[in-house]
Amino acid sequence: MARKTVERNISYDDARKIYYVSMDLGKDKNGRRVKRYQTYRTLYAARMGLRDFLTHREEELNTPKHDLTLADWLESWMDNIVRPTRAETTVYGYQKIIENHILPALGHIPLLKLSPMDIQQYYIQVQQSANLSSNTLRRHHDLLSSSLRSAVRQDKLLHSPMDRVEPPRAKQKEASYYRPEELKQLYLLLEGHPLELCAKLAGSLGMRREEICGLKWECIDYQRQLLSIREARTAFGATVVQKETKTRSSVRTLFIPDDVVRLLHMEQERQAAKLPEPSQFVVLDHKGFPYSPNALTLAFTRFVRKNGLPRVTLHGLRHSFATVASFQGVPLFDIGKALGHATPATTGKIYTHLVDHTHEDTLLKVSDALK
Repeated sequence: MARKTVERNISYDDARKIYYVSMDLGKDKNGRRVKRYQTYRTLYAARMGLRDFLTHREEELNTPKHDLTLADWLESWMDNIVRPTRAETTVYGYQKIIENHILPALGHIPLLKLSPMDIQQYYIQVQQSANLSSNTLRRHHDLLSSSLRSAVRQDKLLHSPMDRVEPPRAKQKEASYYRPEELKQLYLLLEGHPLELCAKLAGSLGMRREEICGLKWECIDYQRQLLSIREARTAFGATVVQKETKTRSSVRTLFIPDDVVRLLHMEQERQAAKLPEPSQFVVLDHKGFPYSPNALTLAFTRFVRKNGLPRVTLHGLRHSFATVASFQGVPLFDIGKALGHATPATTGKIYTHLVDHTHEDTLLKVSDALK
């Protein structure tokens, strides 16, 4: 008796008592349909065999076919996706990572053959050869993840190998800061010094160095004693650019204490007397040009070293602002808002010593209550 169709693509031979599964392989070069038949003892096994074939066939048909290497894809990704949409500083940072590290190690590998193990071994290799910190290596991981996700979206990959890569574990840097008495000592030493205003913008208002360097006179409201943070001055390589603030939450308005108002007035009067033309910027170097963030940090570091103070950077004064605010009982949420953090979790993550300080107060209060 002939085979009898039981289901689509499955037939049964009652003489041999086996099931036949018809598997369509497409057309050959002459346009003729090519089929393969597989036999199974049970209907269940035939159904499972057909399902596995169709799944594999679908995946095979959808699998991209090209000869792009990782280097080719990264070049395309940078030109068509990153440069048109990201800040210049981000583009610069990505380009340096790609040129200095990723291309020499992985650039030659065909994109379709790039494996999770290739990337995992790259992390080990680059960490040993370049002595990179785990935080820096995490930026490599984020770059590769972003670029290969884009490759999936652009149909250059079916799946990203990064989905099965163990990311480098980033370590939270411990914030260096001055305690209230140390910050007071710094302020005393800075009286009348060109860096006094910068230090107080960081230590008394919690401003980032890029925000200090990018601060313009138009953002100062003397009448209401308010300072608006809208822009930042950022360096990448030898280039310095004026740009939007780090994040949307970084755009904020801060109250200006009386001593900082006085310093702002003095600086504005000094600039009017010394400069041939008015400057837009509040903070200028000794030549009358807007400071670059790195130059301002270096100037402050030299002052600290010269005066034998504890080694805290200009950014450390921002941490000092948070510390002093915490000692005064200001909630972490309000500290984060003043600093321009997106969420309280960000503040807590950076300023773990503030959380520890809070825990100490809590435990002491419980202990006192039980005495």
